[in-house]
Amino acid sequence: MSLLVFIVIFTAIGGLLSVMAAAVFLLMPDKHREAVLPHGISFAIGALLAVAFWGLIPHAFEDVRPEQIQPLSGTILAGVLGFFVLEKLLIWRHCHYGGGCEAHGDEEAHDHGHAHSHGHGKSAGTLIILGDSIHNFVDGVLIAAAFLTDVKLGIVTSLAVAAHEIPQEVGDFAILLQSGYSKGKALLYNVLASLTTVVGGVLAYFSLGDLHDSLPYFLALAASSFIYIAVADLIPSLHKKTDMKTSLQQIALILAGVLLICLMHDIAHDIEL
Repeated sequence: MSLLVFIVIFTAIGGLLSVMAAAVFLLMPDKHREAVLPHGISFAIGALLAVAFWGLIPHAFEDVRPEQIQPLSGTILAGVLGFFVLEKLLIWRHCHYGGGCEAHGDEEAHDHGHAHSHGHGKSAGTLIILGDSIHNFVDGVLIAAAFLTDVKLGIVTSLAVAAHEIPQEVGDFAILLQSGYSKGKALLYNVLASLTTVVGGVLAYFSLGDLHDSLPYFLALAASSFIYIAVADLIPSLHKKTDMKTSLQQIALILAGVLLICLMHDIAHDIEL
């Protein structure tokens, strides 16, 4: 079997296995899923921030030249600002065509508030798909690089990537459902985003030398998307409930998301070594 076929098969496994495992979340009855969903948002915040600060950013700055540090930091800054502008455009487009946002003074406050919230939620879902696609593309490049080093290392790396992604994919499903996507669309978009792992692997196979210098910037951009989503879109929604019990649950679940991602990352790192 050729190396390219190995890369295609195992990048697909690395991307799709985590989505399929997380899709069990969709099989829950609606009543139970609605009860679990707010907790999933808290968990997703911790997972996204941990992926960004524990995984993507350290890897982006690993083995770079001193003169690259500032451009990489600038990429994270530009990414955060860029995702803010993108979300603004998405919300504006929803309001412009759907009506009922603050710019439409002829609507009643309740109506425009609902529409603005809906537009904001949809934009968060769009951003999580975009950020996940970038992240999965980078995973595909990393899997291909491992295969180009050693086939056994590539197989182990692809399985480690799948295991690492499962808790994050659960969080992604929670975000998409919270954003108003149906179960079918949430699954479809997560599967499509996971296929960028294959794209990254195949592209890396043919041009890994050209991509090597760009890889840290892909990592930095993916990190900026996760930071923005967690801080701008998800954390504010947690402040709607301020009672002590809910607040402690939120903190505990955020920490659980952080700890699980860090644990998965360290296990994957040990396996790769």
